[in-house]
Amino acid sequence: MTAPRIRALPRIRALPRIRALQESDYPSLIAQVDEWWGRPAAHMLPRLFLRHFHATSLAAVTDQGVLAGFLVGIVSPSEPGEAHTHFIAVAPGHRRSGLGGVLYRRFFELAGGQGCRTVTAVVSPGNTRSQRFHLATGFEAIPLPSAGPPGTAKVTGTDSPAATEGLAGTESLPVWKDWDGPGEDRVRFSYAL
Repeated sequence: MTAPRIRALPRIRALPRIRALQESDYPSLIAQVDEWWGRPAAHMLPRLFLRHFHATSLAAVTDQGVLAGFLVGIVSPSEPGEAHTHFIAVAPGHRRSGLGGVLYRRFFELAGGQGCRTVTAVVSPGNTRSQRFHLATGFEAIPLPSAGPPGTAKVTGTDSPAATEGLAGTESLPVWKDWDGPGEDRVRFSYAL
């Protein structure tokens, strides 16, 4: 009689250490962000964000000192009680590990500690992965009352059944036409702290 074969347990990887994002992280971050997002995104992240908003921005760093993810957040100087996430990204090898949620929870603590009651984020209508992530994190897609009535549109690229696979919950999100300028539509999210 042979002994039953025992399957190897999956290796549990420790989450990277979270620290303040620093301007010195910029070269590493900007060299990888397009690959992490799967499209050009570096133009949305000028160095000034790391220079002027590092106190409310976070880096996830492995034991080897490698950047595994980051969040660029801002406590609004103009909208009392509101913070905004300008950018969040997780390296492909660290996705589905909970790291994005850890970055957001830490940012929620930072923002709440500075008197914020709300955290906002905007996402491109076609970025359904980010939309699903924000909804799963507890964000709600809501229109911004002061911006007037939103346009609504079907998420781009969803005309065929194959294209809608995995879009659950994102098809009817309000799309703000020209939110970030002509042709720059966005879905706006809000999280109540």
